[in-house]
Amino acid sequence: MATQVIILNGGSSSGKSGIVRCLQSVLPDQWLAFGCDSFVDALPARMQGADGGIEFADDGSVHVGGEFRALQAAWTEGVVAMARAGARIIIDDVFLGAAASQESWREALGDVPTLWVGVRCDRTVAAGREIARGDRTPGMAALQAETVHEGVRYDVEVDTTHTESLACAKRIAAHVG
Repeated sequence: MATQVIILNGGSSSGKSGIVRCLQSVLPDQWLAFGCDSFVDALPARMQGADGGIEFADDGSVHVGGEFRALQAAWTEGVVAMARAGARIIIDDVFLGAAASQESWREALGDVPTLWVGVRCDRTVAAGREIARGDRTPGMAALQAETVHEGVRYDVEVDTTHTESLACAKRIAAHVG
C-alpha cells in the first residue's frame, strides 16, 4: 500500500523543516506539511509557560501539561483524519516523550501506511543552528539531539550534520512506497 504519512522525528534545529520543504519538491503527488512548531504557534498565548500548557525552561528543557496533551491529541486526530480522507501528509515532530510519542502516533494512525524517519544531527552542529536561528531557547537543541530518539523505531534515518536537506529528502523519497 502506498505511503500516506511520513513522520520525521528529530531534535530542535536538526534540519527537519528543510527536509520537509525538499520532500514536497521531490516527491510525486502533492504532500501537505504539518509541524509541531505550527501546532505550538496555534496555541493560545496563555498556554505558554502555564502549568497545563507548554513551558520552555531556561536550561532548554520543554515541559508540557495536561491541557497541551489534550489539544495535541485532538490535532493528531485531525491530521490522521486528513490522511484517511486521501491527503498525503508529512509531519515534522519532536518526540519529547521518545518512544511513547511514537506509540501515540501509531495508535492514532492505526492502519494508515506510514514511513517513520529519524532525523539526526550532532548536538554541537544543532546548537550552532539554534543560535543562528535566534528563535529557540538556548540549550534545547543539545538536550534533544539524542533523547527524542530513545526507543523509537524508524524505517529510515538521515543525519544532517554533514548532509544537505535535499540529499536527505531524496534518500527518504526512495523509501516512499
